[in-house]
Amino acid sequence: QVHLVESGGGLAQAGGSLRLSCTASGLTFSSYAMGWFRQGPGKEREFVARISRSGEATYYADSVKGRFTISRDNAKNTVYLQMNILKPEDTAVYYCAADRTTIPTMTLRRYEYWGPGTQVTVSS
Repeated sequence: QVHLVESGGGLAQAGGSLRLSCTASGLTFSSYAMGWFRQGPGKEREFVARISRSGEATYYADSVKGRFTISRDNAKNTVYLQMNILKPEDTAVYYCAADRTTIPTMTLRRYEYWGPGTQVTVSS
């Protein structure tokens, strides 16, 4: 079975940083593009970042460009999200997801597998 597990969430102050990790098992990790999504209180789940299979192409939501960095280590079956200059509006449950296609879509339905999420809370 495929399992994705996020870690690294927690509490940070505005302007601070957190690094999220997502470790995958049960799939050929390097055959999947990986994405990060988030869902804030009372909001729809939204795209945050995506990284290609090779790790050479990355995509970001406008709201996080310049602050967040997605990366991956295929040897560790892990994708990361480095979050800097955090803002209260970054508060959300963050999910990692896997997409077998090579089309850099931001659409949630294109991602086949999802982790259970990790809470990120940013205080004012």
